[in-house]
Amino acid sequence: MLRVAVGLTLSILLSACSLVPQQSTPTVEITKGTQVSLPAPSALGYQLTASQLITATWSIDGKEKQEQLPVQLQVSDADVVLAGFSSWGTRVLSLQYDGTQINTEILNGLQGTLPEPEQVLFNLMITLWPSSAWEAPLNKVRWRMIDDGYSRTVFDSNGEKIIEIHYANADKLKGQIDFHHLKHGFSISIQTLQYQLN
Repeated sequence: MLRVAVGLTLSILLSACSLVPQQSTPTVEITKGTQVSLPAPSALGYQLTASQLITATWSIDGKEKQEQLPVQLQVSDADVVLAGFSSWGTRVLSLQYDGTQINTEILNGLQGTLPEPEQVLFNLMITLWPSSAWEAPLNKVRWRMIDDGYSRTVFDSNGEKIIEIHYANADKLKGQIDFHHLKHGFSISIQTLQYQLN
């Protein structure tokens, strides 16, 4: 998420630049040397259109930093489509995942400064998709997920707690979601501003 902050700042200067297409397979390195496959879009269990505000928080040299990223999200049985914008309205990232590959467009000049598209999608899906959708992918790497009321915890193969997610509401699309990556030392809050289930 540190790269998100740099990317959003640079996007202000590069707002006239074009988006550059990229492709990648739907696997994510969740820790060094460990990759997990993403669930299918349809595994969410419903179709969704939403406007969200993602706030990332991290520390550099003991000082807390924060950046916000407005996003538009669409999920159908066939694919996940995500568009991220700078606070000035510039489209920074477009992402489309159809269950077999991820197609992205990143603002020209920001390659390597924004997070990997797989990581953006992973953070989104590990937060919203039901634990049943994650059971098979996580079992393959001997990781596990535990849902407990308004929280979700992801443990690695050694039983170490890696990710903590807290929900303000039983309906994950209502209220704030707080995502804490304990290994990488950053936090994300997700506020769904408006949504429609199809």
